[in-house]
Amino acid sequence: MAAIRVRDDFRSMSGPEKAAVLMLALGEEHAARLFVFMDEDEIKELSQTMANLGTISATLVERLCVEFAEQISSTGSLVGTFESTERLLLKVMDREKVDTIMEEIRGPAGRTMWEKLANVNENVLANYLKNEYPQTVAVVLSKIKADHAAQVLGLLPESFAMEVIMRMLRMEAVQKDVLDDVERTLRTEFMSNLARTNRRDAHEMMAEIFNNLDRQTENKFLTALEERNRDAAERIKALMFTFEDLGRLDPTAIQTVLRAVEKDKLAIALKGASETLRDLFFSNMSERAGKLMREEMSAMGPVRLKDVDESQMYMVQVAKDLAGRGEIIIAEGKGDDELVY
Repeated sequence: MAAIRVRDDFRSMSGPEKAAVLMLALGEEHAARLFVFMDEDEIKELSQTMANLGTISATLVERLCVEFAEQISSTGSLVGTFESTERLLLKVMDREKVDTIMEEIRGPAGRTMWEKLANVNENVLANYLKNEYPQTVAVVLSKIKADHAAQVLGLLPESFAMEVIMRMLRMEAVQKDVLDDVERTLRTEFMSNLARTNRRDAHEMMAEIFNNLDRQTENKFLTALEERNRDAAERIKALMFTFEDLGRLDPTAIQTVLRAVEKDKLAIALKGASETLRDLFFSNMSERAGKLMREEMSAMGPVRLKDVDESQMYMVQVAKDLAGRGEIIIAEGKGDDELVY
């Protein structure tokens, strides 16, 4: 029987081959989520490449993952832009359809320009409008909801706001060409700039990816990245929110998390937690609940590290969801925001 050749020729690998290795390295669950975003031809090409890869050395897998992490966390790297996407769409669609699609993906959600403005923060909108002609601002405020218009009006300089009010009082039906002109300006100047400023930071994106890796893989990639690009590694680590960071929550927040999590997953997560963090969670339970949890943890015996990692990642996600809804506050940074008692 012929010996199996182990692939380690990094430089000769094509783009699809690199993508195939990364998909296999991610595992079935994460890879399946990515396949959802691909079209049929992409799935066929990637699947065929994966099937023909053969054996890939561990060194090559690590090197590819580090290269991916390094590129996505580099401020100089761009995966794509609105402009390049628009040029690509124009090759297969007419201008009207492309404009509709681009309007949907630029800026806040909404079908029309005025619906989009309803989802723009009043401070952001006021900051833009204060540099426009009072008549333009009057048109804009007359087209959005009254409560939103009131908030924006209150943030404008007083003399300018009064001028806008006077224009609104004297304003009759706005001619269609004037309205189209205002819409066009908002779309090309305001919404496109807003979309660019709201683009996610690459290091933040990478931190979220690393948060979803198992602990062993995460440590491996961070260590390798530190050797290649220490600054990028440090920025990613500072943005990551890990299970141990739950220890920085105040007692009220911890109790909110405890009410939200599934008790069986909590037991597994605490089984692999540090003694300090475990004690912190127990101190925020009732005596009876703490006793029952300790008994459950003792009864389950040894637990696989994979199950511990999954349960701890689940608890981190619950905390993030609660923070996103404003039910708890997660302090930014690691160290400066910790409380000393």
